[in-house]
Amino acid sequence: MSGASAPYIVGLGGTTRPGSSSERALERALATARSLGARTDLFGGAYLARLPHYDPHATASGEARRDFIAAIRRADGVIIATPGYHGSISGLVKNALDCLEDLREDARPYLDGRAVACIVAASGAQAAVSTLAALRSIVHALRGWPTPMGATLAAPRLFNADGAFCDDRDAWQVDLTARQVVAFAQCGLGAGLTASDPSTTPR
Repeated sequence: MSGASAPYIVGLGGTTRPGSSSERALERALATARSLGARTDLFGGAYLARLPHYDPHATASGEARRDFIAAIRRADGVIIATPGYHGSISGLVKNALDCLEDLREDARPYLDGRAVACIVAASGAQAAVSTLAALRSIVHALRGWPTPMGATLAAPRLFNADGAFCDDRDAWQVDLTARQVVAFAQCGLGAGLTASDPSTTPR
């Protein structure tokens, strides 16, 4: 872990629309993490839109991609927020996660040894649940540890005019995911896992 007293938590997600529900939920989660002593960075929808379409045959290039990969490499925990589009995560968020292939040769490849909170904002319960399942499967594939709580935000109206959650249950879900990421990061979730372990050797 980069700092036991101040874990570093990276948030990524949102949409290209400023003030999207998923990005506002992500900002709330990161604020909760900071209230618990974590250091945080946000890579929101506008930033993720600057990432080129992932090309498995290309080397990492561009300042946006380099900075994003460098932040994930240093992260003790990650919070991902996505809208639910047609039962799964958005292409914007998927492209960012695909870029984590740049970490395949690291001692901690991909999201290895990191707690990952998953937050979904969708217009219906079915879309929210199926999208959460898809996102958690991707986190597993990237060797991350999804937090026990995953937030599914499916209320018709998530935020009021003041920017607060309309439903206290939604705020509770988001806050709990953030608390779990920070708690797992503080106790060194990935301690003892090394690249010499076959389960963590890059493919």
